[in-house]
Amino acid sequence: MCKEMNAVWFKVQLSPCLISVYTVKKSWILMCLLIITILLFFSNGIEGSSGSKKVTDIGAIIDIKCLSGKEAKTAMEIAVQNFNNGSKRHQLSLHFKHSSGDPLQAADAAKGLIKEKNVKVLIVMRTWDDAALVADIGNQAEIPILSFTAPAITPPLVSVRWPFLIRMASDASQTMKCIAALVHSYSWKRVVVIYEDDMLGGESGKLALLSEALRDVGSEIEYRLALPPISFLSKPEDVIQEELIKVLKTIQCRVFVVLQSSFPMVAHLFEGANKLGLAGKDTSWIVANSIADSLDTFEASVISSMEGTLGLKTYYPSNTAYYRSFKEKFRRVFRLDYPDEDGFVPGIEALKAYDSITIISQAIERLNGNTSVPKMLLKILSYGNFTGLSGQIHLEAGQLSHAPMVIVNVVGKKYKELGFWLPNNGFSDTLTALKGRETLRSENGSGPVIWPGNLRERDPKGWAMPNEKEPMKIIVPSGTFEKFVSFPSGGKRPVGFCIELFDEVLKILNYSLPHEFDLHDGSYDEMIQYVYEKKYDAVVGDITILAERTKYVEFTQPYLESGLSMIVPSKPDNSMWLFVKPFDMKLWLTTGAIFIYTSIVVWFLERQNNPASPRVKGSWKTQIGTSIWFTFSSLFFAHRENTNSNLGRVVFASWLCVVFILTNSYSAGLTSMLTVKRMNPDFAYVNDLIKDKLNVGCDNDSFVKNYLKNVIGLDPNRIRPMDNIENFTDEFEKHNIAAAFLELPYEKVFLNQYCKSYSSTGATYRFGGFSFAFQKGSPIATDFSKAILKLSENGRLKELNDIWFAPSSECSNNGRDDNDVESLTLRSFWGVYVIYGVISFICIFVVVFQLKYKGQANDNNNSNPSQEVKVVEMMNYSGNGEHNNSPGRMLPGFARKRSMEPRNSAKWASVRPSDGTA
Repeated sequence: MCKEMNAVWFKVQLSPCLISVYTVKKSWILMCLLIITILLFFSNGIEGSSGSKKVTDIGAIIDIKCLSGKEAKTAMEIAVQNFNNGSKRHQLSLHFKHSSGDPLQAADAAKGLIKEKNVKVLIVMRTWDDAALVADIGNQAEIPILSFTAPAITPPLVSVRWPFLIRMASDASQTMKCIAALVHSYSWKRVVVIYEDDMLGGESGKLALLSEALRDVGSEIEYRLALPPISFLSKPEDVIQEELIKVLKTIQCRVFVVLQSSFPMVAHLFEGANKLGLAGKDTSWIVANSIADSLDTFEASVISSMEGTLGLKTYYPSNTAYYRSFKEKFRRVFRLDYPDEDGFVPGIEALKAYDSITIISQAIERLNGNTSVPKMLLKILSYGNFTGLSGQIHLEAGQLSHAPMVIVNVVGKKYKELGFWLPNNGFSDTLTALKGRETLRSENGSGPVIWPGNLRERDPKGWAMPNEKEPMKIIVPSGTFEKFVSFPSGGKRPVGFCIELFDEVLKILNYSLPHEFDLHDGSYDEMIQYVYEKKYDAVVGDITILAERTKYVEFTQPYLESGLSMIVPSKPDNSMWLFVKPFDMKLWLTTGAIFIYTSIVVWFLERQNNPASPRVKGSWKTQIGTSIWFTFSSLFFAHRENTNSNLGRVVFASWLCVVFILTNSYSAGLTSMLTVKRMNPDFAYVNDLIKDKLNVGCDNDSFVKNYLKNVIGLDPNRIRPMDNIENFTDEFEKHNIAAAFLELPYEKVFLNQYCKSYSSTGATYRFGGFSFAFQKGSPIATDFSKAILKLSENGRLKELNDIWFAPSSECSNNGRDDNDVESLTLRSFWGVYVIYGVISFICIFVVVFQLKYKGQANDNNNSNPSQEVKVVEMMNYSGNGEHNNSPGRMLPGFARKRSMEPRNSAKWASVRPSDGTA
């Protein structure tokens, strides 16, 4: 009982404890279950959210070994991460494949990505050859291909051949036009193009575009330096050095355009150019955007070797918050991924890579992640339009539109911006300019260009300029006329008009031009050939500009007019008919006709108005002789008779005016012919020489003989070239030649010395003028042309002409071409004759009209006799009350009628004396 009671008591005492423990365990279990449920809920919610995102796989084929490939990979990863973090419904998965720079490997990589990863879009970063092969695979799989490259010349059927290809790059046409505009801006005529050959002919399109663009601005490619791929060379510096030495020895041009090259090749190229002096003063280097876009990634030593280089950089906005944010993140990620690389600044390839992911993500958002219809995705991608890190992305039919470029100048270890190149617009200081300009120079620019060799004061000539060690080699001719150029015996320097002009030009140039002269005793064409073959730098002398010669040399502005003229022996003109030469035959005949016409008009007018005049009395012969004598005497103003009629006076006064003009003109012309010595040439026309088969002479220049034979038509056996001026006179005196053909400057020198025995006659056959000749493309020729123009404008060239080509004392007072006073022609007096003819015709018309009117009045009087009698009485009644019976005092008509009637007739009886009234 006690045990039972104790047991009961124990249970009673233990129950509260058991209840308390059970309650606590239950609370903890419930709390744990609640926490686990919450965790599972959030976990399932996140997983459900993640699982609801639609994933799109993107493939990228890059060369991970090169710096641009590493930058592109980093930029695309950042872009994918930014998109995945910001999108709630879509997610991008990026897959990379390495191409190793081999197009076939790129094609295999594309197949693997399509088959293994089921990518919906492929990005190709390397070359156009990679993109073309991958595009073929994209056509088969119907997958859009984004290419960062484009062919230099866009094929016309590119959209048909590769319908799934999207080119996020523009062709090279605007780049080549920009390079050509730079060349034209500094007046360079020739360039040397350097490029690293990809062994697939990838640069042929760029070369064709550049050649065409240069041709449009008057320049050309003189030499193409193709360097093998650097991967093929064990010692690239030696190969580059050898190629540059060839350029140094054989090419005078010093304007170098680097179209395409890998970064290691660029470093070796500029290092070799500096060693050989090809990057010194008066040289110019231009690098295309494929190189200049990566200037930020070049090492400091490479940048320093490129000092003075002009570069074309693709423009992108680098001052936006968007770019600065990306730049900071890129540098941080790139430094972690590639600690051995120095390039922590994103290049243009990295910016384009980021934008490629952006345009893909925008397309996926618009399709709501539905990429099962590739053509819909392709359509949206082909017309993307947004502002990205690389600038304005504007795609039209799968082609990126041309973007502006920045012209930069490498200075020290940096570069500065000089201006912009706007596609189809030209150079500009701003991106918003409505109209560009043709040259890079601008008053509002960022200062002068720093050229290679630290040249600042002027632009480089782009030519191998002479110096003290290597002076310019000039060849001078041993010409026919020593006044132009000649070497004095024992002298080291030639003299003459051409040499003095050359010295005057050197004074105007803003740079020194060390030179030396060599005499050439041969033809002018041989000298032209020597310059063309680069044996000499220039020809200074009396060189005629000819179309054929312009193919081989560069001529300056002509300093003397040139043409071919015929010189013939002449005799003084002592013709007995000299007095008729002031007027030509037509004028004499017209004047004689006007003289006779005037005699007839004056006679007619006097006969009607002054019957008592002696000029209208007597027989017809007497009247004609008297009228002609009256008119002839008026030529000397010796006429004595007067003209009574007013109309006759008008005509006669007009005739006196004509006489005054004619006599004074005749006197002046005859005076000139008598006072100026006139020379009568033996031959006036070339046809006379051809017809009579006469010999002719010419100066010893091959083109003159050919011209006489081929153009004028002279027998080549009749043409005799002469070596000097004395040969001409000797041959003329010996009658071995009948005429000589000389160019106009030579003719002037010849006739200034022998003006009394020879004269020029016939037509002048014009040529291009006398000039200096330089090597083709030489900028020195342009500078000489400008200097010659200045000498012509300030009068110095005329002074040199007057000094060197002054006539001799015998010829100083005798003109040559001006002494042949031409006869006056009918055209000179046509206006005077017309005015006189009009005046005389009007006077005749008035008289004829009066006669007709009087005739009608007489007919009326005959029909009324009484009136006639009254008129007669009035006309014949004298003032003293008596009739005047003199027939001479009556009107002629009445006198005749009255005399025909008898005295005792009725008509006589009807006339009675009166008191003065009718």
